[in-house]
Amino acid sequence: MSREVMAAAIRGATAFVDEAESGLAEAVGQYGEEHEVGFSETAFFLPMIYSLMGLEVKRLGELAPVLRHCRELLGHAPADRLWLPYLGDGLDAGVATLLSQEVTCALRYLEGQTAEPGYQGFISDTIQRELGIQLVDGRMPGFAAILGPAPSREIAVHTVRELQKRSILSFLICSRDGTTMTDQLIQEGVELGWDTYIVPVGRDSHSAIYVLDWAIRGALMFGGHKKGQWQNCLRYTRERIFAFGITFGPIPDDWYAIGAAAIVMGFPVISDHESTPEVRPTGVCTYEELIRQTDHEQIVPTCIQIRGVKVQIQEIEIPVSYSPAFEGERVRKEEMHVQFGGKYSTAVELLESAEVNEISDGEVVVDGPDLDTFEPGGAAPLGVHVRVAGRKMKADFEGILERQIHRYCNHAMGFMHTGQRDQLWCRISRDAFQSGFRLRHIGTILHAKLHDEYGGIVDKVAITVTTDPDRVAALVQRAEPVCRARDERVAGMTDESVETFYSCTLCQSYAPNHVCIITPERLGLCGAYNWLDGQAAYEINPMGCNQPVPKGRCLNPVTGEWEGVNDFVYKISNRSVEHFCAYSLLENPMTSCGCFECILAIVPEANGVMVVNREYSGDTPIGMPFSTLAGSVGGGGQTPGFLGVGRLYLTSRKFISAEGGLPRLVWMPRELKEAMRDRLEARAAEEGLDGFVDKIPDDTVATSADELVEYLARVDHPAMGMDPMI
Repeated sequence: MSREVMAAAIRGATAFVDEAESGLAEAVGQYGEEHEVGFSETAFFLPMIYSLMGLEVKRLGELAPVLRHCRELLGHAPADRLWLPYLGDGLDAGVATLLSQEVTCALRYLEGQTAEPGYQGFISDTIQRELGIQLVDGRMPGFAAILGPAPSREIAVHTVRELQKRSILSFLICSRDGTTMTDQLIQEGVELGWDTYIVPVGRDSHSAIYVLDWAIRGALMFGGHKKGQWQNCLRYTRERIFAFGITFGPIPDDWYAIGAAAIVMGFPVISDHESTPEVRPTGVCTYEELIRQTDHEQIVPTCIQIRGVKVQIQEIEIPVSYSPAFEGERVRKEEMHVQFGGKYSTAVELLESAEVNEISDGEVVVDGPDLDTFEPGGAAPLGVHVRVAGRKMKADFEGILERQIHRYCNHAMGFMHTGQRDQLWCRISRDAFQSGFRLRHIGTILHAKLHDEYGGIVDKVAITVTTDPDRVAALVQRAEPVCRARDERVAGMTDESVETFYSCTLCQSYAPNHVCIITPERLGLCGAYNWLDGQAAYEINPMGCNQPVPKGRCLNPVTGEWEGVNDFVYKISNRSVEHFCAYSLLENPMTSCGCFECILAIVPEANGVMVVNREYSGDTPIGMPFSTLAGSVGGGGQTPGFLGVGRLYLTSRKFISAEGGLPRLVWMPRELKEAMRDRLEARAAEEGLDGFVDKIPDDTVATSADELVEYLARVDHPAMGMDPMI
């Protein structure tokens, strides 16, 4: 690191430490050393201090050793106990910045103070876990921290759009002369938020710690590393988390200090300013650490190249940007050109297999009026009929491929798609229409993506898009028996009807010992894969993460243990999991990676189990919210009594059947219960449990164990009369 950069980083870090010391002294004087301090919705206390120093800081007085260590790192005090050895080359200033920024930001959260309106502030464990599946399956290959406003609003929009195209998450930090990139993007009408991969974090440079905290928790949550294992944690961020910083304009001292902090974690910084000195590899990174790129068109490609982010940009010939970053985009009524389905018109989509000689690959037919004939802001009928041919194509795969239409269409900027089958609701934005998007582009997208992702079974794809009311109605009639047959086929499958299950090891990049076993009656814990998906994925890529698992000899039909499954899990879990029971919560349950939709947890006082979904952030009867539970359950270990699951598993006939099944369900958030009411009631009827769903307490009647037990007794919940679970 050059003397100029080193000196600036040290000056910036020293200022951060000075501010933290002053703030701590003021806080101790006002509240006392025993006053609680920390961030909300995290199981990792102050995550950077927890990771690097191994300290579980809970009170103000416990911050003093942290700041003393910062002084030691800066060479301003004799070393009493060095938690981290000196890294040299100004990188010690980076570590001091990480620690002191976290102290200052934690002090800001005293008395419930949080981020200012419009900015994220501290990122909760819940959000971290929600993004887990996107990080591990490649939909989000990395993230960028952008410091300062761009030289113009046009450059600001161009930069985030280039990152969105590559599905890279953008964190916006810092202002200059009172202006932030957040301000610039809002002025240009850019939609911000987690759903669009553009997240305003904070207006000042201290907010960088929220992003770096988010990164270091990846090592704790998904890497399985423990507090104080600073070498392992930093190695993980350098090798597994592909991130980089972008700075616009001259770099002040505090930004240099943040840059040193980023480099410690393995994240290079790219600057657009001509006076920025470049820093080449020093041993911490195997790539340039600080480089110049004054051509704003080349900033994002340079970042990708330097950090080695693995991205795929699908070259789909449509007039709008196309990326998973737009999957969460919402087209509001005042922004739309036209809408289809919902309560406004009839809309349906259907995918069917065809013989190879029946269709022409790439044929897209638009039957009926196109978008430019519709009244702006109005509604129209829509039918999308996809026909797929391939030597390995099977009728069993039709529903799997059809469900991808939702995802593929949503990746087009300005195209909002919800629902499936004949329950669609779509909107196309005015901006997309004005950019030239037309109905034929729906076919262009589906043709390209089905070939791209399902090339192992798809040889030809032909699409008809119709807006003719009579033909849409005819397609609805055609779809009804097809969909009914699919449901009956899937619903009729049992674990006993097959000799092979399927694995999913997609999440092993974050949870190295985790193995998901998918059976006909138990979908993957992320909720994204069922048994047919595993079968299809294996057909597509026999060397991929979905492998057939022969059941072998049954060792215990009650708990769901098979010799072949045990052998597979033991081998693929790096010989860490010897036994796996598919039907038990208490005896050798499946491991959990962290991408689960829900968590099951035993409630001993109630003789049953509760379930909590990640969307619910309130209290639960066992005293731990979802975020705290997730910190304990995830990471790839077996945790008897606790289990990550997909929400549809709740209505499986094999739902914790070793412990009694559905009657053991004694609590769930109301929102989840209402969303699943129809399925739960149907399953309860099979079990002869009259009125069971209304007997399940939710957060409106019980959030403590005492309240729960009282309610269960009052409604005569069946769990109260069952044999003790433990």
